[in-house]
Amino acid sequence: MALAPDRPRLTELSHGAGCACKIGAAELRELRAGLPSFSDPALLVGLDPADDAAVYKLSEELALVQTLDFFTPIVDDPRDFGRIAAANALSDVYAMGARPVLALNIVAFSLERLGGEVLAEILAGGAEVAAAAGVAIGGGHSIDDPEPKYGMTVSGVVHPEELLTAAGAQPGDELYLTKPVGGGLITTAAKRGIAEPQQVEAAVEAMTTLNAEAAEAARACGAHALTDVTGFGLLGHLHELCEASGVGAEIDAGAVPALPGALDLAASGRAEAGGSRRNAEDAERFASWSDEVPPERRALLTDAMTSGGLLAAVPSGADMTGTRIGAVVDGEPMIAVS
Repeated sequence: MALAPDRPRLTELSHGAGCACKIGAAELRELRAGLPSFSDPALLVGLDPADDAAVYKLSEELALVQTLDFFTPIVDDPRDFGRIAAANALSDVYAMGARPVLALNIVAFSLERLGGEVLAEILAGGAEVAAAAGVAIGGGHSIDDPEPKYGMTVSGVVHPEELLTAAGAQPGDELYLTKPVGGGLITTAAKRGIAEPQQVEAAVEAMTTLNAEAAEAARACGAHALTDVTGFGLLGHLHELCEASGVGAEIDAGAVPALPGALDLAASGRAEAGGSRRNAEDAERFASWSDEVPPERRALLTDAMTSGGLLAAVPSGADMTGTRIGAVVDGEPMIAVS
């Protein structure tokens, strides 16, 4: 859908793009440390350790998985924005090994500035992806806001014994990534008017691809741990997995798949998002870099992704979909990148 000539581009109204507008991991750690803890034994997954969604045990055979995710426009096409935001929210449930069943829309929008037809397209995009996932949308909540935001709360179900978390990785596991990274570089470049159309098209295709099949593959090969790669970048989310599991990791930077054009944009230095810059600074705490890793590869591994792929720790030799990018090792939750 083309915006009317007198309307601003959606990304012009956004101070960040997609998951790059998240509060940084370092700041969130401090905030989480001051929050009250809960001792309910039915709360299987909560604030500590960090994971993709909360999980509450309803019975011996059923657990409820809940998440919410919303962000500012990452692309200018309203329907694509809706599709990306919905796929991103659903991903958190897939990352727990669960099946999403119900969603509610989260909307912050200015009807006066952008018009109802733009919002209708955003919601239609979200509904399109929810339908593909077999998820019902039961309503939602909206507020008037000059900076557009859209996302979903999503509820899913899983057998408690089939739950996959970030906390089960074991030394000797292989690490697989199911989507290329670099989407933050491309969407930031698009916002700045320097991305090629085919680069944006490939990024949108990746961001709107559901992680349902990747999650099924992880379950089928006996994955020990699972998470998805979004705003904290590949290294940030791998570090959360390492911390939760009490292990370290080794990554082959050259093996990490990149979206078309992402490495060139990283090398140019013209497409770094604020969220990616915060990720790179935070990674200095837990990542050691080989001198052979070039700057553009470093930027790729800390790129603030939106609706990225799943990162799975699977038994050695398992038949997992995606790309093998490294391995889990014994030791402190540090990451060696070579």
